[in-house]
Amino acid sequence: MGVHPNHEDGVSRGIISAGFGQRHAAGDRGNFRWEIRADRSVTDAGFGGSSLTIYDALVGWSWGFGGAPKDTDGDGVIDRKDKCPNTPRGAVVDARGCPLDSDGDGVFDGLDKCPDTPKGVQVDSAGCPLDSDGDGVPDYLDKCPSTPKGARVDRTGCPLDSDGDGVPDYLDKCPDTPRSVKVDRTGCPLDSDGDGVPDNVDKCPDTPRGVQVDASGCPLPPPPTHTTQPIFEEGKRSLVLEGVNFEYNSAKLTAASEAVLDKVAASLVDWKEVNVEVDGHTDGRGGDAYNLKLSQARAEAVRDFLVSKGVAASRLAAKGFGKTRPIADNKTDAGRAKNRRVELTRTN
Repeated sequence: MGVHPNHEDGVSRGIISAGFGQRHAAGDRGNFRWEIRADRSVTDAGFGGSSLTIYDALVGWSWGFGGAPKDTDGDGVIDRKDKCPNTPRGAVVDARGCPLDSDGDGVFDGLDKCPDTPKGVQVDSAGCPLDSDGDGVPDYLDKCPSTPKGARVDRTGCPLDSDGDGVPDYLDKCPDTPRSVKVDRTGCPLDSDGDGVPDNVDKCPDTPRGVQVDASGCPLPPPPTHTTQPIFEEGKRSLVLEGVNFEYNSAKLTAASEAVLDKVAASLVDWKEVNVEVDGHTDGRGGDAYNLKLSQARAEAVRDFLVSKGVAASRLAAKGFGKTRPIADNKTDAGRAKNRRVELTRTN
């Protein structure tokens, strides 16, 4: 309302205005506005004079120029339309500017590394299901959520047990145990009698402690007891049979030789674990073929004599070398005498 300052007659003393209107946004920059208004003026004479009412209708359109509309959080929705103006960078938003969370895990789409996580599954800050034991199987699928670090697991998250013995591979000291074989807590086959042969192959599972066994787990036979001296000295594998001689150009043993061989036979009968080869040798006189044949015959004669005294033939071999292996000078009688000899050589 307005009042004329001079209070002159016939002059308007006041104006009364009333109206209403609206403004509508049109796009990011435009605005549409409309307004209806009434103005009433009153003249002097104590407000008993004449009055005048004026009606106005206004329609307007405005368009903003200059920089782009402000989008503080950079989500593509301008601030004046953004219902969530503090959305984190990178999050996918809806038309209102609010972050989407398709799988409902609390991590916004665009920031969620696992956007299809099943409902209700606990996730980490990246939106992926928790895997507390780090075995590659998420907790919500993991039947063994406390698997030690580094242990290989199956698709349920439980440690592998390749041989199916009930002891997981990461603890199994014998990972290739045959199926159905009973094992101890380390995954190795039981060895009830402690003989080093597991029960599943032990033919004698109740062997007393400390008893030596063979590969089948059965006690070894006791070592033989001997009544004679061994034929070979310790560490040696050959022996010249001193005193064993033959008749001239013959394979017939002399009587004195048989006495020597009786003792050899007795020792071999006693030491059944010893196998030997009888080697025949000649001196350098005569042809090669003749000497080779003679030495073979003499070796066989000694072998046959030992067999006749009870030595098993399977433990004896005979071989003639002729004059190929002299041990002395064939130019002297003494040397030739040494070269005409019979030797025993151990073969086992």
